Amino acid sequence: MSKPRLKLQLRILSDEQIAFGPGKAELLEAIQRTGSISQAAKSMDMSYRRAWQLVDTMNQCFHSQLVETQTGGTHGGGAIVTELGQVILRKFRTMEQQAIQSVAAEFEGIANHMKVNK
Repeated sequence: MSKPRLKLQLRILSDEQIAFGPGKAELLEAIQRTGSISQAAKSMDMSYRRAWQLVDTMNQCFHSQLVETQTGGTHGGGAIVTELGQVILRKFRTMEQQAIQSVAAEFEGIANHMKVNK
């Protein structure tokens, strides 16, 4: 056994759809890094189809798009995380940190009673 860890996963729902969560946040970060949905998907070991579905869901759940795509030409297409996408991503990451901080003391109280390998 290793040291106990806390894993919180926040998800923002719109009806029954996950409008935003850890996987979509990671995908947006990968799109920012690569400038491409397909390259982002590849870097995450995800199919392009799955990445596109996640982008489509996000874009449908918000008032304006979080990711904008450009069709291919001689240099291929591309994708950018919009200003709104960057705001949502930043706010979501802040929420994750705040959630962890808000339960940290209680978690330590539990973890102290758990078996660990030394």
